[in-house]
Formats: sequence, C-alpha cells, structure tokens
Amino acid sequence: MENYCEWKEGCLLVHMPKELDHHQAGLIRAEADLIIDTCRVQTLVFDFKKTEFMDSSGIGVIIGRSRKMSYQGGRVVAQNLNQRMEKIFVVSGLHKMIEKENS
Repeated sequence: MENYCEWKEGCLLVHMPKELDHHQAGLIRAEADLIIDTCRVQTLVFDFKKTEFMDSSGIGVIIGRSRKMSYQGGRVVAQNLNQRMEKIFVVSGLHKMIEKENS
C-alpha cells in the first residue's frame, strides 16, 4: 500500500496520485483522517505535482478534509496545480475554498 501522507511539525503533506479516482480517494481519506484526528495538524497541503485526472470523489476528499481543518482552525493549501487541475478547481468551486501555491 502506498503512503500518500507525510506529517512534519504541524504540517500534513498529501501527495496526490496521478489518477485520483474513487479507489484512491478512499485510501487518501482514511490516511489523512487518521493523521488529522490524532496529530496536531495546523496546515494541510495537497500536492498535485503528479495528478493528471481527478473525478468527483477526489473533489469530495478535498472538501471533506477542508471542513475538518476549518473545525480545528487550520488552513488548507493546494500546490503544483497544472492547467487541468486549475480548471477542475474553478469549475468545482474549490478555488474559493482553498489557497493555492506554486510550490
């Protein structure tokens, strides 16, 4: 099983896979929730460096973790969005909920 999450000093970095579909979304959700629920996460970073495809279940993972973080007073950041992911963020409304960074 691939680990998607890296925890370091208050920051949870989630390496999004090349294809974020229903199966991958479930794995990421479980792994991220375990860390968010047991550690003191202040910043959640979704890294889309490798991501070429994301369906609605991937959008759901991002929205769900963003809500969790807002309840805890944390922040959520998306980084390394390519043109396709930028378009998905705009069409889905994620661009209004999540900060974006280049790296």
